[in-house]
Amino acid sequence: MAFAEHEVLIRRDAMAVYLYLLDATNLPAWNDSVRSVRLLQGASASKGAVYRKMVAGRSGLSIPAELEITHSRPGAEIQFQAMSGPAHRSGGYYLSTEAAGTRVRFALEARAEGAAGILHRLGILNPVGFLNRMLQRSLSTEVAQLERLKDVLELQPAM
Repeated sequence: MAFAEHEVLIRRDAMAVYLYLLDATNLPAWNDSVRSVRLLQGASASKGAVYRKMVAGRSGLSIPAELEITHSRPGAEIQFQAMSGPAHRSGGYYLSTEAAGTRVRFALEARAEGAAGILHRLGILNPVGFLNRMLQRSLSTEVAQLERLKDVLELQPAM
């Protein structure tokens, strides 16, 4: 199991940030590991929506992953989980209003899937081994993309 989080202060109101994050088709604009996103089922930008995203793999090939919005509180919180992909990931965006804008915390946790994940859960692979280090590095890189979200949203005209 690996965990990472990152937070930024964005000079936009919480509802504008929330609505942008809730629509997963915006991911490629600020997360450089996401190449494309399309809605698979459910209502766009709502709890229960399932999206297929294509993410950059280590060899440069795109890997499909399905993402479901599992919980949302308008202007405050969005939680999601990966339903398929290279690792079982879950996480969320947590928003709080401040005088200068909206503080956004992006938290992710993941566990490896497939044969390596099974060996790890059985205690056969060392928990501080190579697999965990790769997963931790991947999560840390992904949550740090929040800095790009800040740039994208602050460059847009205010709504």
